[in-house]
Amino acid sequence: MGSVQKLGDSRMTLSPEFKLDGNESSIKNPLLNLEWCFTGEPLIPGLPDDVALNCLLRLPVERHTTCRAVCRQWYQLLGSKEKFFTCRKELGFRDPWLFVLAYHKFTKKIEWQVFDLRDFTWHSISAMPCKENIYHHGFRCVSIPEENSLFVCGAVIADTNSPLHVVMKYEAQKNRWTVMKKMITARSFFGCGVIDGMIYVAGGNSSDLFELNSAEVMDPRKETWRFIANMKTNMASYDTAVLNEKLLVTEGWFWPFYEVPKGQIYDPRTKNWESMPAGMREGWTGSSVVIYGHLFVIPEHERIKLKVYEEDTDCWKAVEGPPLPEQICKPFSVNCFDCRIYVVGRDFHIAVGHILGLNPGIKSATSCRFSVQWQVVYAPKAFSNLIPSNAQVLFA
Repeated sequence: MGSVQKLGDSRMTLSPEFKLDGNESSIKNPLLNLEWCFTGEPLIPGLPDDVALNCLLRLPVERHTTCRAVCRQWYQLLGSKEKFFTCRKELGFRDPWLFVLAYHKFTKKIEWQVFDLRDFTWHSISAMPCKENIYHHGFRCVSIPEENSLFVCGAVIADTNSPLHVVMKYEAQKNRWTVMKKMITARSFFGCGVIDGMIYVAGGNSSDLFELNSAEVMDPRKETWRFIANMKTNMASYDTAVLNEKLLVTEGWFWPFYEVPKGQIYDPRTKNWESMPAGMREGWTGSSVVIYGHLFVIPEHERIKLKVYEEDTDCWKAVEGPPLPEQICKPFSVNCFDCRIYVVGRDFHIAVGHILGLNPGIKSATSCRFSVQWQVVYAPKAFSNLIPSNAQVLFA
């Protein structure tokens, strides 16, 4: 049994990991920072408050509105996202959420929906502070899961095709958007990735739809942008990946190509760009994820199997297993967590691809074999008019 500390008229059982250092006021327990501790009322009758709190912190966010009506203590906890997620963080809870940027095809509004990867439930977050007539595919989004932060960069105004400098940050713990310092160059349809906590952007379209070769990097903590070396070619970006601490930018689009696609790779260690190998850029015909240190691509063509890139041979190989389920219609958005791929389709159904390394002990890239099995999670009917354009994983 853990220690017991008396607060007013209430008694609270503390878990063993909450230690005393000889001063009762310094008990390392997040409960003591919360207002209900001094009301004399238990969170759940018959349970110690630390046990009750552990239960409440596992409530799906979609149930918070209903549960807030139970009592004052629950209202105080569930009514404040910052308080709720601060307490979760202090108690060591980290659940992965998939944030999906969506466009409503009738209202024309842009919104974020959040999919809990533990219990497969949906909830929404506060509205993003942006203009109404922004084209949803012009954004580039990245996340820094360790800091529970999502970043939305650039965009294009739908009526004028004018790109924007805008940068917005969402903090999951506070359920809050912040407008950050703008990019140096306005751009849309550009490469974007995170390496060592730094956000890199490259290429894209300028105000006259001219393709850019400029690139820049932001330190999110200092909120400062600076230019880095220009790419060796002007290009807009179809897809971007971070592999082996390098930024890979491709303009692949759809196969068959009318001209040879461009591709560039940036190494922050050498601060130089180099051309992407021919096999990589010509076979990059879809949306990518990196799992087990390997680059996988979901092909844009329907019923085509997932494929993985082999660096040693500069070629792509089909992954064993079935193709993407037919319920997942284009356009779709792709991301991953752990060894699973999440593909959000046009009707917001999600295909979960379980990736298995068939010979994980083999180090040679040409000898690595993978298989995939797909599971479909059907979306609520209310999401049938949503079109996904980006997906990012955060912990909350």
